Amino acid sequence: MTSPYSIDRETAVGAEARLSWILAGVAGMLGAVAFLHSAGYFVTFMTGNTERAVVGWFGHPEGKEVAPGATPLVALTLIVAFVAGVVLASFCRRRYWDNHPHGATVVTTIALALAGIIDIAVSGWSSADVNFYPILLVAFALGALNTAFTKKEETYIPLSYVTGTVVKLGQGIERHLTGGGTKYDWLCYLLLLGSFSLGGAVGAAVGVLITGPQVLLLAALLSFGATIFTFTHTERRSVFG
Repeated sequence: MTSPYSIDRETAVGAEARLSWILAGVAGMLGAVAFLHSAGYFVTFMTGNTERAVVGWFGHPEGKEVAPGATPLVALTLIVAFVAGVVLASFCRRRYWDNHPHGATVVTTIALALAGIIDIAVSGWSSADVNFYPILLVAFALGALNTAFTKKEETYIPLSYVTGTVVKLGQGIERHLTGGGTKYDWLCYLLLLGSFSLGGAVGAAVGVLITGPQVLLLAALLSFGATIFTFTHTERRSVFG
């Protein structure tokens, strides 16, 4: 018997799903750029930031090496920046952008452009690393991006929440294997995970060729393109809640 939670083909690979792959790729790219072109900061991985914010105060066992990354205070600041992006984008969507998902990508685009411009102003066009304040703007941008797919004021496709995506992937596999669902129950999450991973690979590869602030501006352009696509798509079809 098919589960009432089974996912249909349109939901799994339709136009909305394809847009989510693009935005998940942008998120993955930004996560890779921020991690590689900073002191190992997480802008998508709030679980990691929470762990650092807590355990960092206790030091580490004698003789153990700890990977570089955010101090507890910096990790907490990154979480606050991410949450601020969610709050602002959610407020704007509820008050001004009802039924218009492109609003979240507008916020993301502006934040990324500002991050790139500020980093260039502070460190120059050819700077290898991205300064901390632009990194905060990137975390803010990703918080906003995660509100792009919302129904009844709740996000139903969290673009950078990989842990949740993997859990849903496993649940979908179980439903398919036991006859309670179809391949679309897990394929949609596999494709979302693959898009995020591909974005991370692109960010890492591009980061070798160009500088951190240049990659941020490239990401802003990609986000702007996603904004245009989302806007025109929404005007053609009212499929977003």
